[in-house]
Amino acid sequence: MNLSNIPKDKFLLIAGPCVIESDEIANQIAEKLVNITSKLSIPLIFKGSYKKANRTKLDSFTGIGDIKALEILKKINQEFKIPVITDIHEKNEAQIASEYVDVLQIPAFLARQTELLVAAAKTGKTINIKKGQFMSPDSMEFAVNKVKESGNDKIMITERGTQFGYNDLIVDFRSIPKMKKIAPTILDVTHSVQKPNQTSGVTGGNPEYIESLARAGIVNDVDGIFIETHTDPSKSKSDGANMLSIDKLEDLLQNLLELRSTSSKL
Repeated sequence: MNLSNIPKDKFLLIAGPCVIESDEIANQIAEKLVNITSKLSIPLIFKGSYKKANRTKLDSFTGIGDIKALEILKKINQEFKIPVITDIHEKNEAQIASEYVDVLQIPAFLARQTELLVAAAKTGKTINIKKGQFMSPDSMEFAVNKVKESGNDKIMITERGTQFGYNDLIVDFRSIPKMKKIAPTILDVTHSVQKPNQTSGVTGGNPEYIESLARAGIVNDVDGIFIETHTDPSKSKSDGANMLSIDKLEDLLQNLLELRSTSSKL
């Protein structure tokens, strides 16, 4: 995934549901995303976790089955001719997932896991490392170097907020220029509006701030925007509280394109 080929007045979009819930829902979202991004000429990577390994409660939804979900991602890749990305959590998952997807994502809470980063690097796939909520932007250099020193320089990094007390996240936009010096940088505008560690054991969120964060990221020259989206976030089986309804996506992207066009001329 060569972000240097993206025109200055555009940006990469990584978007999709939090987790693969079914073939039908994943395809509905993928079709809508392809239609919107084709209309706006925005490069797209379809995102969907094939399983969730980091839920708070034991009875939280974790997936429909690893291979079944990975096969859905592969089908989306083939039918819609778009790259797909999924998370991996343990080193043995890297090779398995790499047979189905184009980009491997390292979850934020695992960004320092050396064996996981090395295993991901050795697949030869593009690697997206999400910055840990507990990490400074400068410290991402060490995570990136683990991948590079394992023979892979196809790397993106993603800002997704820093822990602010027990129940909130905050985005420090000084991190964008710092991280861009390390690797192409994506801004995750949906996980950044999460309200983690709720007493219910289910993560909350403030999706009304998604556009504000996205706008700030665009004018600070991020290489891409990461958005979890769903046809009905209230029915999403994971992270629905911080998702963007896909019906609102086109207007948001149009606004961001206008901002990018203006800021790229400055």
